[in-house]
Amino acid sequence: MKSFKISEIRKIINGELIQGSNDLIINNTIHHLKKTIKPNTLVFIRNKYMIDYDNIKNSSSVAIVTGSISKEIESKTECTIILVKDSNRAYLEFVDYYRSLFDIPVLAVTGTSGKTTTKDMIKKILSQQFNVEGTYRSANGRTGHFSNLLKIDASTEVGVFETAVCKPGDITYAFRYFKPKIGVITNIGIAHLNGCKSLEGYTQAKLEMVTELEDDGILILNADNKNIQKADLTKFRGTVVYFGIHNNSDFMASDIRYGENGMNFILSFGKNKYKIFVPGYGEHQVYNALAAIAAVYQIGVNVEVAAIGLLNHRNLECHHQLVKGINGCLILDDTWNSNPTSLEAAFRTLNGLNKGEKRVALLGPIKDMGTHAFSSARLVGAMIAKEGVDILITVGLTAKEIAEEAKLKGLMGKVYVFQNTEGIYPFIEKILDENTIMLAKCCMSDKSFKALIKRLKG
Repeated sequence: MKSFKISEIRKIINGELIQGSNDLIINNTIHHLKKTIKPNTLVFIRNKYMIDYDNIKNSSSVAIVTGSISKEIESKTECTIILVKDSNRAYLEFVDYYRSLFDIPVLAVTGTSGKTTTKDMIKKILSQQFNVEGTYRSANGRTGHFSNLLKIDASTEVGVFETAVCKPGDITYAFRYFKPKIGVITNIGIAHLNGCKSLEGYTQAKLEMVTELEDDGILILNADNKNIQKADLTKFRGTVVYFGIHNNSDFMASDIRYGENGMNFILSFGKNKYKIFVPGYGEHQVYNALAAIAAVYQIGVNVEVAAIGLLNHRNLECHHQLVKGINGCLILDDTWNSNPTSLEAAFRTLNGLNKGEKRVALLGPIKDMGTHAFSSARLVGAMIAKEGVDILITVGLTAKEIAEEAKLKGLMGKVYVFQNTEGIYPFIEKILDENTIMLAKCCMSDKSFKALIKRLKG
């Protein structure tokens, strides 16, 4: 983050200096819950109970921005204190001002699944030629957005940010501050129906990207995704670039094959064809690579350079990781998140990797679906019956619905249903052997399920 004096910050947020020094230098800000507070940090207090005052008790190099002077704040006499009308609004004013200081290309990536991987691929490719800043891991919510944005400094040449959707307005909100020129939508499936209420609502929330990009913006879309095909582009005045496998696209993949540690495919772009290898398994990984190549091309990176950059990409932990498990089995660990879209991709990867092994799927419940939890689970069950698996093991109430629907739709494999993870390990231990490949899928917040997977990895 660029450094500021307190006097400069006060002008930006219209703050009153209650105590401390106008000359104090600030090079870091926080607006989160309790965390370690470094020297020269500006703390925007959202709630007096969300700050660990012991960290700043004797620190004269920390400044507090607050909307009210509480007894806790008054007792921290060593800190610089700035009073504003609304600390949340002051934080957003500071972020908005800070972004305006940098005239750099910014890319925004969204999608039901694949957005973190695609964002990381873009960053990896661009970092060969540019100083790149962007979203750290999957910190893509409203709280994490601005911490990522404030990492930009004078050395930054390109920004790459991941924009999630939990409810309508999230994309609009993010774009208000990120101000991207390039927007990527990896896909739109079923997710976050608790906040968006319906698939239509969720789809439109994702498609806010279309209306929020400026007239000179570049929109990069998955040509094969049915929900993206619903986008009304009649009023979009920018450039639309398509990537895909099945429908005609600007960046199109063919001859897709599973290779050692990743996917091989032929990329057709213009009149040229390129051999591409992308680390990580699954057809969905090809889509991610296509989106990344299309995105970096808009920044001036040619396909050959992009292909080299992809070779250095590595998926985050628990994102389709193929690892050795107990008894010599293979585990496809995709326990970062779970929704119908990512589940379908995971099952296709499981079957794509299969070379005659026994296929096992261990699934936890799908979350964030609100009143659509059971209907979404039934969609997943029908998908599993279509894709096929030898042994299906589910954990939890909504996952039970997956199992029941899979059996109803004709799944030929064996099905086992558990209420929770208790007692599952000895059961699965007898199933797994060197001739088994097991898909593990759950939401990242499911601690007991993730502990089980850790144990199964040995």
